[in-house]
Amino acid sequence: MIPNLNIVPFVSVDNMMKLVMRTGVERFLTELVGYIEEDFRRWELFDKTPRVGAHSEAGVIELMPTSDGTLYGFKYVNGHPYNTRTGRQTVTAFGVLADTASGYPTLITEMTILTALRTAATSAMAAKYLAPKGADTMAVIGNGAQSEFQAMAFKAVLGINKLRLYDLDANATTKCARNLAAYGFEIVECATPEEAVSGAHIITTVTADKKNATILTDNMVGSGVHINAVGGDCPGKTELHRDVVLRSEIFVEYPPQTWIEGEIQQLDKSHPINELWKVITGQAEGRRDAGQITLFDSVGFAIEDFSALRYLRDRLAGTGLFEELDLLADPDEPRDLFGMLLRSVAVQNKVA
Repeated sequence: MIPNLNIVPFVSVDNMMKLVMRTGVERFLTELVGYIEEDFRRWELFDKTPRVGAHSEAGVIELMPTSDGTLYGFKYVNGHPYNTRTGRQTVTAFGVLADTASGYPTLITEMTILTALRTAATSAMAAKYLAPKGADTMAVIGNGAQSEFQAMAFKAVLGINKLRLYDLDANATTKCARNLAAYGFEIVECATPEEAVSGAHIITTVTADKKNATILTDNMVGSGVHINAVGGDCPGKTELHRDVVLRSEIFVEYPPQTWIEGEIQQLDKSHPINELWKVITGQAEGRRDAGQITLFDSVGFAIEDFSALRYLRDRLAGTGLFEELDLLADPDEPRDLFGMLLRSVAVQNKVA
């Protein structure tokens, strides 16, 4: 995109918003699902490691790297559930895509919005294989920053058109319903989580509090339901009662990470789980029958961010929705970096 070696394209929050809205939210999510699914099909090619986290009582800061041998990508992301008290986001992020042959970055971008989109896209991708056939109703428990993205992804990919919303904060539910009012959903604002799950084919839990919570208890989950557990994403943070997890057929992204951060941290490591990439490639079964309870124990993995960075790079072409960052030193003679410093002083003195 940029021929000058010192320049790296940068996508700001403003340009990301413009790109998403020009593309259309549903089209953006649908195309992003395609990129994530493509990379899950070549899962074995990727370098994989659990994310590197720095944990504190307030939250966590993480780095999420991966490479397919040709491209390298990483994301910096935080999770601080009490940030909202001071007007800050719970999750913020930025990411980098680079060329492995030269080591040069080829894209830097905000990823707060992009992470919300890729998280929702991954949920919808998993549900293609795990949700009951004909599902049209989803309960969303936790109506914060991720909730609308989840709803839009499930509408775009699975045709979900009925939402049952619940949050401890009724204002959050009202906000979510208001934001989604123009997108063709039939929306019910619920007073309890029990009311929210009544009649739902899919239950999405996407709460932020950093603790072992019990958002879903065993008596709330009937047969044939697909559970999309999104909120659990670090040690000591879960959303489902252990009995719900034990009753479910469990599907995960990268087991070494999910055992640390997901709902399955409540179980013994001998408990059987399924890797989602094997379902997508046909090496394992997804939903087997109408009465089965399926659980996507989603914690987010670096390959999904890599897919989002690839998609963004390709989507940017011809849009002009990026800035040119003078990020890399590019001396006339690659071995003369110090001489570049000296010449810059000479140029400054001449201008003065």
